Amino acid sequence: MKKEFLIGVFDCDEKVLEATKKAVDKHFEIYDVYTPFPVHGLDSAMGIKRSFLPYVTFAAGAMGFLIAILFQIWTSAIDWPTIIGGKPFISFPAFVPITFEITVLLAAHTTVAAFLASNFLFPGKQAMILHPEQTCNKFIMAFDKTRINKEDVTNFLNNNGAISVEEKSADNNCFALIGKGE
Repeated sequence: MKKEFLIGVFDCDEKVLEATKKAVDKHFEIYDVYTPFPVHGLDSAMGIKRSFLPYVTFAAGAMGFLIAILFQIWTSAIDWPTIIGGKPFISFPAFVPITFEITVLLAAHTTVAAFLASNFLFPGKQAMILHPEQTCNKFIMAFDKTRINKEDVTNFLNNNGAISVEEKSADNNCFALIGKGE
């Protein structure tokens, strides 16, 4: 299934940020804005909410901490109690390095897995490239053509700093460019 897009190409991050704010104010539904580098303030201008990933990281880290402590208590005091250097069976200072490592390991790996799953990233997935220079030096504001008035958005983009306005189509299955005019 193909998706049809109307894209505005910008040559400056300030212009695309300002145009994004104005588009949201005019209630134009922006599909996405593609930039070659992070643009400070673009997320809030688009109305994107804070990510859930910090909560996932905290929960996974807490689970790693709990697993590490309980496992060390079980192995040291319950399963195989052995007196080593006169230390008590449950010696929390000795548990610190392992606990730290397991906490960080579980938090990091779970965060990466949650990020990949939430963004539908998987091996072999094709990137959606709507313009040949979107990863070099151009900023792309994309609109789903089925959700906008083409003439209004074209006029808006031309009046707000877009150096060109183009129509593109992309395959929804792999998001690879099929493209008109390519």
